[in-house]
Amino acid sequence: NRTNCVLPSSEFPEGFFTPQERKDGGIVIYFIIILYMFLAASIVCDDYFLPSLEIITECLGLSQDVAGATFMAAGSSAPELVTAFLGVFVTKGDIGVSTILGSAIYNLLGICAACGLLSSVVSRLTCWPLFRDCLAYTVSAAAVLAMISDSRIYWYESASLLLIYGCYILVLCFDIKINQCLMKKFSPCCSCFTKAMEQDAEQQPLAGWREESGPLIRQSRTDSGIFQDELDYSPLSTSLHGLDEISEDHPSVFTMPEEDMKRILWVLSLPIITLLYLTTPDCRRRFWRNWFMVTFFMSAAWISAITYVLVWMITIAGETLGIPESVMGLTLLAAGTSVPDTIASVLVARKGNGDMAMSNIVGSNVFDMLCLGIPWFIKTAFINTSKPIEVNSSGLTYTAISLICSVVFIFLAIHLNGWKIDKKLGAVCLVLYLVFTILSILYELGIIGNSPTRVCGN
Repeated sequence: NRTNCVLPSSEFPEGFFTPQERKDGGIVIYFIIILYMFLAASIVCDDYFLPSLEIITECLGLSQDVAGATFMAAGSSAPELVTAFLGVFVTKGDIGVSTILGSAIYNLLGICAACGLLSSVVSRLTCWPLFRDCLAYTVSAAAVLAMISDSRIYWYESASLLLIYGCYILVLCFDIKINQCLMKKFSPCCSCFTKAMEQDAEQQPLAGWREESGPLIRQSRTDSGIFQDELDYSPLSTSLHGLDEISEDHPSVFTMPEEDMKRILWVLSLPIITLLYLTTPDCRRRFWRNWFMVTFFMSAAWISAITYVLVWMITIAGETLGIPESVMGLTLLAAGTSVPDTIASVLVARKGNGDMAMSNIVGSNVFDMLCLGIPWFIKTAFINTSKPIEVNSSGLTYTAISLICSVVFIFLAIHLNGWKIDKKLGAVCLVLYLVFTILSILYELGIIGNSPTRVCGN
């Protein structure tokens, strides 16, 4: 077997230590920074990103699934967009493509596993939103597979990704009518559509309950479209903070928690709390409520910045340990760039909002395909029109095929699990993700394939 030597990525600065100092123990500092960035990302999502999304949902009258597939997906996937631009215009390598394709697998299986295992709430799911998002993502993944099959990306190929995403947004705009039409047409032969029609007809309240402890949340399932005029408040607003908190002002972020462990985390996170307080309006408080769009964009920018530092630290740690760039993109960097998606999905899943969590998981993957299309189109159509973009990693084709298989598996697994997210589904998704990760690493290292890869100098 022939071994390919891959140069370390020049995407990021070298860091604070020399390679020898990192090997002598300095790498521990990088792991501490990685853990702190995880904490910072959770604070941004919980205190700023999700509250701003709540008010956007309330103002536009979005349903849970549509809000999860659009604003939530776009905001939490901002790091993937940054990574894609860096991969195309800075490093001119495979790290952007492999990271996005790898994070797509992590989103489908890893985040679904986290939502099931880390939540004590069993979340009910609706058939149509999941089918809609899975179909859109299957088409997107198939298009990417067709593009990278010849290792060249042309302008018309990247433009097709933008067109697919445009069609997806158009479907979301007419979500109510399409949903009703499909339910009437396919309800005789599909039990999940029949159940959805019965729920709408009886206007049964809802969606999530705590395991073995009775109902937890009550929300209407009539909110199956992009616009809703029947409710004075959004279901996300009710389920995230409760009706009793709508008229009350939210306490300050500098209020010390009562539990000892939370106090320790609060003291450790004071620098990031102070920085966010000085730069981002807290739209949970009455004074800043009308600034929710500023909060949304600022929190998305902070998510991107935090994820950049996180991926930077992971990249240097991977280079120190001699992990090839393609392997890091499919594993460590994929999970790192998907930290905001994981945190946001788990938070809403804990509140019983299964449709929003799944729409964010699958919808963010559809947005990730757009993240690939935008820099590819800009470079091939405006910057360098004379030649296509070269994509070199042979493992990407294997990954793209795995994506399509994963979408089919998720849909069938949820259907067989009774259209709910619980610990059983989470365990199955976790096992499958570990199997995929191991196979991907073995393929990229050449243990399964014929071209092992290593980092030059290791």
